[in-house]
Amino acid sequence: MILAGRLGTIFLQTGWVAKAVLLILLFLSVFSWAIIIQKKRLFGTIEPRTRRFMQLFRTGRGLPDPNTLRAGSSGSPLVNVYDAGYRELEGQLAGGNPHPGKLKNPRAVLVEMQVASAEEVRAMEKWMPWLATIGSISTFIGLFGTVWGVMDAFAGLGEAGESSLRAVAPGIADALITTAAGLFTAIPAVIAYNIYLHRIRDFALRMDNFATEFVSKIETLYS
Repeated sequence: MILAGRLGTIFLQTGWVAKAVLLILLFLSVFSWAIIIQKKRLFGTIEPRTRRFMQLFRTGRGLPDPNTLRAGSSGSPLVNVYDAGYRELEGQLAGGNPHPGKLKNPRAVLVEMQVASAEEVRAMEKWMPWLATIGSISTFIGLFGTVWGVMDAFAGLGEAGESSLRAVAPGIADALITTAAGLFTAIPAVIAYNIYLHRIRDFALRMDNFATEFVSKIETLYS
C-alpha cells in the first residue's frame, strides 16, 4: 500500500511526457503478461497430453486408431502430426496400389508429417515476436522518458537561476522512474521469451523424432 501510494505520488508529479511513457510501458507490461500466462497454460496442457500420446502410440505393435489417440491426448501437437501421416499411409495402401497392403513411398509420409509439424510449431510461436519486441524496446522507451525528464529538470533549473543540486534532485528522481518501469516491463518479457522459445524448439525436435519413428514403424509393418 505504501509503495503503491508512493508510485501514485511520483506519477502525478511527473510531466506529461513521462506520464505518456509510463502509460505506454504499463500497456506493454500488461500485454506481455497476458502472453506469458497464455503460453504457460498452453505448455502446461500439451506437455502431459504429449506424454500420454506417446504412451498410447507405443502400446502394441500395430498402429493405434487416430480416434483413440485423439480421445486420450487431445490437444497434443503430435495428434495432428500423426493424423497427417496416417492419412497419407491410408492413401498409399488404398486404391491405385499395385501391391495392396504394401507401402509405396515412405518419404511421402514423412513429408506430410513434417508439413503438419511445421504448422504446429507456427501455432505455438503465435505472439512470441511480441514478447521479443517488448523485451527489446521497453528499456529504450523508459530511457527516453528519463532523458526527457532530466532535460526538463535542468531547463527548469536554468529558468530559476539556481545552482543547487537540491533544486533538480526531485525532477531527476521522478525522471528515473521511467527507466525502472522500462526494466520492469522488459525483464519478464525477455525471460519468458527465452524459456518458451526453448520449449517450442524442444517440441519441434520431438515432433521430428516422432515422424521418423512413425515412418520406421510403418516400413516394418507394410514393407
